[in-house]
Amino acid sequence: MKVFIAILSLVFAVSCVSIKKYKELEDNYNKCLEDQNMYKTKALDYENQLKELQVQMDLMRTDLDSMVADTTAMGIEYRKAKMDYHKVYQTNQLLEQKYADVVANGNKDNAALVNDLEQTRIDLQNKEDRLNQLEKELNARERVLVDKEKRIEELEQILANKDEAARLLKEKIATALRGFADKGITVEERDGRIYVSMEANLLFASGKTEINEEGKGAIIDLAKVLETQEDIDILVEGHTDTDPMKGGNHPKDNWELSVLRATSVVKIMLANSEMDPTRITAAGRSEFHPVDPDNKAKNRRIEIIITPDLSELFELINNTEEGEE
Repeated sequence: MKVFIAILSLVFAVSCVSIKKYKELEDNYNKCLEDQNMYKTKALDYENQLKELQVQMDLMRTDLDSMVADTTAMGIEYRKAKMDYHKVYQTNQLLEQKYADVVANGNKDNAALVNDLEQTRIDLQNKEDRLNQLEKELNARERVLVDKEKRIEELEQILANKDEAARLLKEKIATALRGFADKGITVEERDGRIYVSMEANLLFASGKTEINEEGKGAIIDLAKVLETQEDIDILVEGHTDTDPMKGGNHPKDNWELSVLRATSVVKIMLANSEMDPTRITAAGRSEFHPVDPDNKAKNRRIEIIITPDLSELFELINNTEEGEE
């Protein structure tokens, strides 16, 4: 009888521990889902901002080309007005000479010549006024044109710097992970972002969220490169295949599995580097973003997406728009 009571007590204790562990995992999963929604919105905002930036750059370039054409036309008009002014000025000089001759000779056409001279002077003054106005407008447009060209050069330089920084970072990452190149790790640069893809079999046992020692080494090598980088945001995404989870154990479905795997990667990165935790996000995308519908092994993966901070670009564009207003 005593042995039976001891066995019952042991079973009850194990059951309580399992329920408590499951409750902790379930709370962690719900928190991950909330974080995923928030950071997914942030990632979409960055992508939309990048597209908006490209549209604004195209509009500014079109506006610059139009202003260059307008300025060229105004320069032609200015030079023509200047030539007309010189012609009228020469005519005025001839009339003044004729007037002086008439006065000296007492010619009877004196009154008509005086009238012509006065009309010529008026015409000359009008053309001179127009010439001065065109010169002021031309100078103003040239100043605006120079300022716009400077702004566009600054934007293009910032973009070029971002692209160069992304290229150099990609090379550093590829070099750091060279030993894992034949084990399911790829490094690509697309649309100004760097994508590091790790196949799940390098990191996890089937259906598990704990990272094995070999996968841990790859993640630490990557984290050591990223901890020295400034002005980047890092999104760690978990992806699964379409096979449902077996049994009722935790994780219970592919959504939980993808989120928890991404979270495990983030924890390893933060625990083994000086990375800023405010710039890293864990997210799960389950089975809904496959890279190869016919290859489940490739779809089971961790993707680490590194995005440059574009706040400097948007600040420059906002300052440009405020200055134009």
